Amino acid sequence: MTTPSVPINVSFPNVSATNTTSTSVPKPNGLGMSLFTMLFGAISNLTALGILARSRGRFRRQSKKSFLLLTVALLVADLLGHVILGAFALHVHLNQGVLQTGEPFCNVFGASMVFFGLCSLFFGFAMAVERCVAITQPFFHVSMVTAAHAKSVVLFLSTFALVLALSPFFSTGSYILQFPKTWCFLPIHGSADTTLVLVFSSLGLFALFFSLFCNIVSGLALLHARIKSRNGNTTPSGSSDRRASTASSASLFCTLDVEMMVQLAAVTVVSCVCWGPFLIHIFMKQFKMHTEPDLLVLIGLRMAAWNQILDPWVYILLRRKMLTRLCCGRYYQGIPTSSNSLLESRRNTINLQ
Repeated sequence: MTTPSVPINVSFPNVSATNTTSTSVPKPNGLGMSLFTMLFGAISNLTALGILARSRGRFRRQSKKSFLLLTVALLVADLLGHVILGAFALHVHLNQGVLQTGEPFCNVFGASMVFFGLCSLFFGFAMAVERCVAITQPFFHVSMVTAAHAKSVVLFLSTFALVLALSPFFSTGSYILQFPKTWCFLPIHGSADTTLVLVFSSLGLFALFFSLFCNIVSGLALLHARIKSRNGNTTPSGSSDRRASTASSASLFCTLDVEMMVQLAAVTVVSCVCWGPFLIHIFMKQFKMHTEPDLLVLIGLRMAAWNQILDPWVYILLRRKMLTRLCCGRYYQGIPTSSNSLLESRRNTINLQ
């Protein structure tokens, strides 16, 4: 699918609204909401990209550049999804009845939904795998995973999503008008050809599941490293050594790896919450016989639309400065006084000598 900033702007129509002709006047609320969502999503993604551009100096090491490239690819896909699908939504609101099954505009709309949705899910999955390899196999990652490899992965995943999205243009599947006649997508409700819908939902669920799995493995590896470092540095030689150990473990906890891991975990949680209901629902509907329009599909699609809006705010809010305050503040509040007093005592000893 796509990062559907279009369906989220659609209000539930009443019976009379669905039976109106193509000359009916567009609803101002739906038009205003579409415009607001498109602008807000675009500004959020541009802000997140600006923050990444300012902090690119912290990704100077080759082992960090691959993650940065994948993150930029995710935000760019979200940005393009908002702008393109938002423009489609405005066009639909301004031209009632422009969407018709089999028409070129409906096909392009549906292909955009599929392409941008898969790109968002695929790039999040690639980021999770990259961090898992970097944390659990650091030597292999440093020697084998490069920025060129990350670019190749982005190109491959984008091409794969594009091929799947364009398949209906070559008589493999189709795009049809969906309830409430404001968006086009693959046949969801009881079609003879369910292959593409099953492929789309299966790939999306696969990406979500293994992103979550990789993040759990990475998180446990970081936690194990932190505990091991703290136990290794703790000696029964006095309180000053224990304070130094606490400071070192705190600094380990606030490294760039942890910052990237927290951001990635937040992206994964957002994706699971936003995309999970829609993907599971359309997957299960392919094994049911009834063909009536389902409001749960539209609700799930609206939830999926929030994925592109929330993704950039992960990088806006969960920056290193914020994480230092949230995660490490309780350590550093007591450490400076102790370390300063330790330095003062050493200076006094030197002066006395």
